[in-house]
Amino acid sequence: MATIKQIANLAGVSRGTVDRVLNNRGTVNPETAAKVREIAALLNYTPNKLGKTLAIKKKNIKFGYILFSSTNDNPFFDDVVSGINIKSKELKEYGISVETRFSELRDPFNQVKLMDQLIESGINGLAITPINHPDVAEKIKGLTAKGIPVVTVNTDIENSGRLAYVGSNYLESGKTAGGLLRLFTSGKANVGIIVGSMDILCHSERVNGFKQSLANYSEINIVDIIENYDDDFISFEVTKALLDIHPEIDSLYLASAGVYGACRAVKSANLDKKLKIISYDCVPTTKLLIEDGTIDATITQQPDVQGSKPLSILFDYLVLNITPKNDRFYTNHEIKIRENI
Repeated sequence: MATIKQIANLAGVSRGTVDRVLNNRGTVNPETAAKVREIAALLNYTPNKLGKTLAIKKKNIKFGYILFSSTNDNPFFDDVVSGINIKSKELKEYGISVETRFSELRDPFNQVKLMDQLIESGINGLAITPINHPDVAEKIKGLTAKGIPVVTVNTDIENSGRLAYVGSNYLESGKTAGGLLRLFTSGKANVGIIVGSMDILCHSERVNGFKQSLANYSEINIVDIIENYDDDFISFEVTKALLDIHPEIDSLYLASAGVYGACRAVKSANLDKKLKIISYDCVPTTKLLIEDGTIDATITQQPDVQGSKPLSILFDYLVLNITPKNDRFYTNHEIKIRENI
C-alpha cells in the first residue's frame, strides 16, 4: 500500500504538503495539489481510515436537522427522513450523531425555538427546511456567526448567510409544470392553483415559474390561487369551495402537498375525468391517482437525496475542511405519467 512518504518523494514535496492536499487543509499551489492527487490516484493511495475515524470520534460532532412536520401532514418527508437515516448510519461510524426535529409549516417562532434547543444540545452544524421569515433568517445568521454552518433543505431562505441549499430548482419546476399544462390543454385553460403557503419560498417560486411559462399564452387564465398549508383536510375544503365558486375551471395546478385532499374534492364533484391536473412528488396516494387517471402528471425531486446530501455537505465542511464549490445543489426533476409511474 502506498504511503504519504512515497507520494511526497515522487512529487518532490514535503510530507506535510501531501497531507494538506489529501486532507484539504491549508493552501497549496493548485499545480502542486493536482500533481499530488494524480500521483496518489496512480498509486491507489487510501488513507488510514481507522486513524481518521478515531480522530473524528474525539471531536464528538453532532448535526441538527429540522424538517417540516412529517408523516401526518406531508408523506413526501418520509422519503427525506429515509435519506437522513441512511446517511446517519454512515456518519455513526465516525461517532457523528444526528438529531432530527419537526416544525410547523406556519410557525416561524416555533422553528426558531427548535434551533435554540439544538444549539443548547451542542450541535456543530444544522440542516433545515426554513420558513421564509426574517426571524428565521436572523437566527441562521446568528448560527453562522457562531461557527455553526447551516444547509437549507427542500426550500431556501433569502438573506440568511446559509452555507448551501439542497433541493429542487423550484422556478424551473414551476415552468416545467406550466409547459406540461400547456401541452395537455393545447394552450387553452382556466386554471386553479392550490399551494401550501406563499410564505414558503419553494411554494411561491413554483407558482412564479408556472406563471412565467404561461405569460405569453392569453388563452390560459389563472382563475385563483388558494393556500392549503400542506394539509389534506384543508386541501379538500378549499379545493371543493374553489370548484363550486368557479365552475369554469378545467385544470388544476397542485403546487405542493395536500394532493390527495384536493383530488378527493375533484372526485366528489365528479370531475376526476374532466380536469387536467399537474402535481408534485410520487407518494403512494399520488401514484394511485395517476394510475386511475385523476392526475395527468407529477414532477419528482429526489427526496432521499434531499435528506442525505446536506449531511454530506456538513461532514465535508466541518471534518474535511471542504467548502461547497457551489452554494446550490439542485436535485433532478423527473416527469411521471401513468405509463412510467
